[in-house]
Amino acid sequence: MRADAALVARGLAANREAAKRIILAGEVLLNREVVKKPSVLVKPDDTLVCKAEPLRYVGRGGLKLEKALKLGGYDLTGLRAVDIGASTGGFTDCMLQHGAAFVYAVDVGHGQLHQKLAGDFRVLNMEGTDIRDTGLVSGAIAPESIDFCAIDVSFISVTKLFDFVIPYLKKEADAVCLIKPQFEAGRGAVGKRGVVRDKAVHIKVIEDLIAFFRERDFGVVDITYSPITGGQGNIEYLALLRRGFKDNRNFDIPSVVEEAAWSLLCKD
Repeated sequence: MRADAALVARGLAANREAAKRIILAGEVLLNREVVKKPSVLVKPDDTLVCKAEPLRYVGRGGLKLEKALKLGGYDLTGLRAVDIGASTGGFTDCMLQHGAAFVYAVDVGHGQLHQKLAGDFRVLNMEGTDIRDTGLVSGAIAPESIDFCAIDVSFISVTKLFDFVIPYLKKEADAVCLIKPQFEAGRGAVGKRGVVRDKAVHIKVIEDLIAFFRERDFGVVDITYSPITGGQGNIEYLALLRRGFKDNRNFDIPSVVEEAAWSLLCKD
């Protein structure tokens, strides 16, 4: 069995992608030797040790949402939530661990949600579901029934789907949206390997999205950067939103972008 698969099978990593990252970071030992490639073969009687600190959530995305919850002082106890772009379920797991009573885990993909969550009675696994498919989604989620919404989508701009989320949210619902410049900026602004390095592009993406949210009566409670980078090393941001909240803040977006670069890129 491959080392990445063995880590998952032995409960040392949430999924294959997480296992690969841990291995490439030099955090895995096979019979006391550092594993350098995910493809290294592991025998049933081999000793496999992971030195990395265990993730608190089934996916690293949970760490991103955790930062937003702490910053916003959110109490999800007893709330009904929706996770748009659930994937493995990092956001879903984070919401449950912070008290959410029920989470709709929505994703266009199949077979991605961690088995821990797929078997949890507090989670409705809406795999193979596009939030823009109103006919399908409305059969599961009642209008204005959601207290808290978390959005983490890839290969599509948030602006293409946010309007389809709004009808399911309560009048004063809170939302956290992960902003990914690589999927919001035009193709010409995205560099090699899908990485956006120009800070000016980051600033424009965030400012444009703030205006977009405000136009839809979602005030911006706060803006921060994700504590970890995306899969290709992209810096991402977190927008804390509240429906019906009238904010008059002039956020210093350049400072947020600069701080993110120093914190994440210098750390890497």
